[in-house]
Amino acid sequence: MTSVPQQPHPGPAPAATPPAEPSRAPAAPRRAGARTLAAALPAGAVGASLVLVAAGKTWTRGFAVFGGTHLPVHASGTDTTALPGALALVALASLVAVFAVRRAGRYAVAALLTLSGLGVVVMALARRGDHQAIDSAAATAAGLARTTAVDTSVSAWPLVSAAGGLLLLAAGLLALRYGSTWPAMSGRYDRPGARRPVRDRAAASAAAAARPAQVDPERSEDLWKALDRGEDPT
Repeated sequence: MTSVPQQPHPGPAPAATPPAEPSRAPAAPRRAGARTLAAALPAGAVGASLVLVAAGKTWTRGFAVFGGTHLPVHASGTDTTALPGALALVALASLVAVFAVRRAGRYAVAALLTLSGLGVVVMALARRGDHQAIDSAAATAAGLARTTAVDTSVSAWPLVSAAGGLLLLAAGLLALRYGSTWPAMSGRYDRPGARRPVRDRAAASAAAAARPAQVDPERSEDLWKALDRGEDPT
């Protein structure tokens, strides 16, 4: 009697490995970009507004003595130094230009925004106690070139200007750190022949590949291929 060889008993099937969850890493930069953009835009707009408003307000008050009479005089922020207002306009333009440029241009514009905010802070604090503008106003009021203002006092508007500069500085630092994740303006108005980004070229290639091939009605093989693809050659 011949014995039938026994087949080895198969072991338990290995447990199926659950599919790995898709990586969520790319979503994190987008969320960070959205949050920083929502913070940088109001900070830049409010900061520039504070600097421009403070430039037109009175920074220094005093009196010009003339013939025993004390004439009240004052000097505005623009009289004291016009640089903070000019830097605020540069910063505001840079904040808008961040969305019109890409790559290295965006970093350059963000750096200009940061330097503008820093310049506003430095100039507002450095010229806060300067008496040159108020002395000039006193000389004009008294009609004497060597007249100086007395009992001078400094208002809080230079500090308001410095606070606006700090907001501009913060917006610039956010643009330097997270500007690469911020959206950019559409390129539909770019000059013809301009180089498009890689993702745009890839999308155009995919659309061209998905476009159905043209069918020549005079060639029977093209008609059969169209029918195989489920297309109506007519």
